[in-house]
Amino acid sequence: MSVQTLYTAATGMDALETKLDVIANNLANVNTTAFKQDRANFQDLFYRQMRYPGALDADGNITSTGVEVGLGARVSSTQTNYEQGAFETTNRPLDLAIEGDGFFRVIDATNGGNLYTRAGNFGINANNQMVLGSAQNGLVIDPPISIPIEATNIVVTTDGQVQYSTATSPALQNAGQIMLSQFLNPDGLIKLGDNLYRQTDASSFPVDGLPGANGMGTVRQGVLEASNVQPVQELISLITTQRAFELNSQVVQTGDQIMQVASNLRRY
Repeated sequence: MSVQTLYTAATGMDALETKLDVIANNLANVNTTAFKQDRANFQDLFYRQMRYPGALDADGNITSTGVEVGLGARVSSTQTNYEQGAFETTNRPLDLAIEGDGFFRVIDATNGGNLYTRAGNFGINANNQMVLGSAQNGLVIDPPISIPIEATNIVVTTDGQVQYSTATSPALQNAGQIMLSQFLNPDGLIKLGDNLYRQTDASSFPVDGLPGANGMGTVRQGVLEASNVQPVQELISLITTQRAFELNSQVVQTGDQIMQVASNLRRY
């Protein structure tokens, strides 16, 4: 039994290491624009059935319970908390945030199709196209929106209309329309880094629509959505994970001590 104890405790330590990795990633991204907190879920492993429930006793009576010993735990999944993050006011005209459900849609020029993001720190490239403000890639918003170089004022309405005015034409002119996308199961999206997500079969096909229509979130200009990570909550999870890891290591030590006593019995 002590040998099994070592392997069972080891599965718990391995699972807790994964949870520690998840917590570390959450804390590392506490200031990442529109980052969504992850959570590690656990499940128990296969059970060794030493006596099945409902077996007959010596008198022929049916027992109400059995004898079973579990063989440890493992990480079953990681799930993302898509709760709205706080809004940080920047007053920058191309800093946008989604209030409610939905993702911004950008064009994946490398692999084709679309990528999705909650980060709305947009900028304008050399072709006057509205793109994500990233030094790693120049992803153009979909559908493409062009803002001329002579624009002196940019206005983005809550329903996603991008408008501008110039010094010679103060009346607002339409530059394009921002579209948002929703997913039936956002947990099924693949996280690519760079604040980007990719659709999968698990996430379902995207449902595209205008901001503010059919349950879609609205667009706010001059603000960014902050990370929804709660540092205090993560630190508490860090402490409990550390203590659970220590308990499992104590089980390993106890199992080793039992095996040592058993191996020394011949000396007595």
